[in-house]
Amino acid sequence: MSDQKIGQLLDALGVEADLGEGDLPTDAFVILKVIKADGAVTLINARSEGLDWVTRLGMVTAAQEIENSGYIDSPTDDT
Repeated sequence: MSDQKIGQLLDALGVEADLGEGDLPTDAFVILKVIKADGAVTLINARSEGLDWVTRLGMVTAAQEIENSGYIDSPTDDT
């Protein structure tokens, strides 16, 4: 297996992010479900260059919390 850029793959899968004007994404951690040529199903991960393990762990932990129970931004004075 060889490393591959996955930007076009994510585009083809229809992956989108809700970003506002002026938002600046800094890191990415991607979990992919892959069906191998022999039919086996596996999970693999990919990350942006320079993403350290502490930040990666925090992102995965936060994502799990959001998926399990939902997440609502706290109200601001602007709303």
